[in-house]
Amino acid sequence: MTAIKHALQRDIFTPNDERLLSIVNVCKAGKKKKNCFLCATVTTERPVQVKMVKVKKSDKGDFYKRQIAWALRDLAVVDAKDAIKENPEFDLHFEKIYKWVASSTAEKNAFISCIWKLNQRYLRKKIDFVNVSSQLLEESVPSGENQSVTGGDEEVVDVYQELNAREEQDIEIMMEGCECAISNAEAFAERLSRELQVLDGANIQSIMASEKQVNILMKLLDEALKEVDQIELKLSSYEEMLQSVKEQMDQISESNHLIHLSNTNNVKLLSEIEFLVNHMDLAKGHIKALQEGDLASSRGIEACTNAADALLQCMNVALRPGHDMLLAVRQQQQRFSDLREQFARRLASHLNNVFVQQGHDQSSTLAQHSVELALPNHHPFHRDLLRYAKLMEWLKSTDYGKYEGLTKNYMDYLSRLYEREIKDFFEVAKIKMTGTTKESKKFATLPRKESAVKQETESLHGSSGKLTGSTSSLNKLSVQSSGNRRSQSSSLLDMGNMSASDLDVADRTKFDKIFEQVLSELEPLCLAEQDFISKFFKLQQHQSMPGTMTEAEDLDGGTLSRQHNAGVPPPVSSEKDMIRQMMIKIFRCIEPELNNLIALGDKIDSFNSLYMLVKMSHHVWTAQNVDPASFLSTTLGNVLVTVKRNFDKCISNQIRQMEEVKISKKSKVGILPFVAEFEEFAGLAESIFKNAERRGDLDKAYTKLIRGVFVNVEKVANESQKTPRDVVMMENFHHIFATLSRLKISCLEAEKKEAKQKYTDHLQSYVIYSLGQPLEKLNHFFEGVEARVAQGIREEEVSYQLAFNKQELRKVIKEYPGKEVKKGLDNLYKKVDKHLCEEENLLQVVWHSMQDEFIRQYKHFEGLIARCYPGSGVTMEFTIQDILDYCSSIAQSH
Repeated sequence: MTAIKHALQRDIFTPNDERLLSIVNVCKAGKKKKNCFLCATVTTERPVQVKMVKVKKSDKGDFYKRQIAWALRDLAVVDAKDAIKENPEFDLHFEKIYKWVASSTAEKNAFISCIWKLNQRYLRKKIDFVNVSSQLLEESVPSGENQSVTGGDEEVVDVYQELNAREEQDIEIMMEGCECAISNAEAFAERLSRELQVLDGANIQSIMASEKQVNILMKLLDEALKEVDQIELKLSSYEEMLQSVKEQMDQISESNHLIHLSNTNNVKLLSEIEFLVNHMDLAKGHIKALQEGDLASSRGIEACTNAADALLQCMNVALRPGHDMLLAVRQQQQRFSDLREQFARRLASHLNNVFVQQGHDQSSTLAQHSVELALPNHHPFHRDLLRYAKLMEWLKSTDYGKYEGLTKNYMDYLSRLYEREIKDFFEVAKIKMTGTTKESKKFATLPRKESAVKQETESLHGSSGKLTGSTSSLNKLSVQSSGNRRSQSSSLLDMGNMSASDLDVADRTKFDKIFEQVLSELEPLCLAEQDFISKFFKLQQHQSMPGTMTEAEDLDGGTLSRQHNAGVPPPVSSEKDMIRQMMIKIFRCIEPELNNLIALGDKIDSFNSLYMLVKMSHHVWTAQNVDPASFLSTTLGNVLVTVKRNFDKCISNQIRQMEEVKISKKSKVGILPFVAEFEEFAGLAESIFKNAERRGDLDKAYTKLIRGVFVNVEKVANESQKTPRDVVMMENFHHIFATLSRLKISCLEAEKKEAKQKYTDHLQSYVIYSLGQPLEKLNHFFEGVEARVAQGIREEEVSYQLAFNKQELRKVIKEYPGKEVKKGLDNLYKKVDKHLCEEENLLQVVWHSMQDEFIRQYKHFEGLIARCYPGSGVTMEFTIQDILDYCSSIAQSH
């Protein structure tokens, strides 16, 4: 072990200016045996640093390397495991615990003893030694007191001590002075011994020579001791004198402390009193305003508002701990409460009187609005009441029960006032719509009686086949000829020679203006009232955060909401709902009156539903852009549903009336009434719905109507006995096509093409069917020729058939000379003229088509003669030019 110790000192610690004091061979506990050395070292330079170093033998050779080092001051505990039994295990507690097993118990004890000595000398006993034998520690203490700690020789720590550089230099000088120091060690030692004896003798002689001086020194020391005793006596007397001064100074210090404490308490008390006086003192002027202030004048209202705000600030002051236990504070709070109650009662009573007076004042102005279609203006009333808005806010925050009572009273008074105004307003609107007098207005509003309104509309529309909700006679009328319809409608004209359609347009325009005026009057009225309610009652119209709407109770009784009790203000999330509920209570008659007005307009003329749908949709869209959840938006939305339902009903009634149309068996059909009415409906709708928001509803109605028109035109054509089916289809689909082309309805492009196709197909069918009659025998002859050819007979061999030889051909041709052909065409023209109606003016179109078809047949017959009877010289007795002349002269003659 000594050799290893010297090798480690030389190779590892000397280059780092460190001195190795102790070493122990260890391995880690509980793991595979890997030996290493724990070394206790100190530095050779000041200040001394004590370290514990782990040294391990390198895997690549026999040299040792420094692996890890700890400062000994970081060592907290040394645990030897057992103080009685020999145990090679021990623990060192640094930042974590290291468990070691020494190669022998002796090495472990020597190492722990070295650590204990270093702790005593350098660390002032900071390390705890646990389970270490007391004998081991006692053996480490030398006989001299504190010698291990204060002694200058570090050989106490270890028997080996390396020479420093100066000692080595002195030894070399001494050895150079003695030549035999190396060759003869005994002679060198003997010489050194002699010199040491000489030095000892010189020292003894020196000591003996200085005895006299020592005696003098001792005498001086005795005198010094006497002086010290005298000084101690004086200091003792001074200390006794200062003791009384100290007691007096202590008393003065204590007195000063009490004075300072008293001043501090006085300052704090003054601060608390100033706080209470500044925050809980209400001026006499404010008290007088709350008790006697004039709530009718603007100056009095302003004074009461300022006083109420000051009272609220005094009541809401944040008292510090302990203030509420003061009698004066409690009395002041009670006084404030009494003032609040007194002023709240006075304010509520005054506002109730204002509400009642407003009802009387507004009632007196209703007479002047009874003739005009205008609602009374409530702006002056709102302007006067808004002066109390801040007081209402104060009442809401201080006494919610009275605030809620005022809210109910306001709704009660204003609902009755608005109900009278709105009902009178709607009565005027109904009178202007129907044109009746005020005495007969009751008949105009009866829901299910034959009133003057129905009589007027029936006399206005007559039996012209109008497809409206008020003309039920269409189901009973048969379709008359065009001439009869014109004569019937002309008999219903007024003396001013105005047509029925002009009267319809005038009535509908008048209704549209009245309905728009009604909505234009209601909208600002509702918005102004809602804005006033929000400002006066301090309710937020737009909530910043989404809240759950509370379930409202019956508007005629109870509270506005089940969410809050009386006296407790509702949360912000329900204030918007409170505004809506108040508006519903105040304007509860608007929706029924609007529905009655809509029912009347629909009863006058179901086409009015088109005007109402467009106007109502526009106003709903405008209201929803402002506030989708407002009363106005909700009410108009509900009414819009009714208008849309009436519009759908109007469309359904027109389709039903189409299906119930009956045609006359004695007169030609012509343009069917529902086809003409579809044209009127489409023209009216396009003018009404131009740039409208609900264009999609009209497009759906167009699709339903046009399908109904198509189906029922075909149905009537199949049932027609007087007029050929093709003529009915041709004329009506031509009219439909012309209507759709003129109006350019984008959603009916497919139907327009279908109508044109049906018109073309039935025109061709009618022409072919009609032309088969003028040259009937010739047609039958050539049909037989074509049949033989179809059976496989060659065209040039057809003339050899007995029934189709040249003689038979000439016989048939002779039956149709030019005179007979012209006569047949003239009869055909007359028959076509009887079939077609004058409104559509298709006679020349049909006649021209027949001319073209006749020429085509003529060319076809000539081609068959040329192919089947070549060289026979057989030709028709009239030419194409003759046909053109015949058709032209016939058309001109008629």
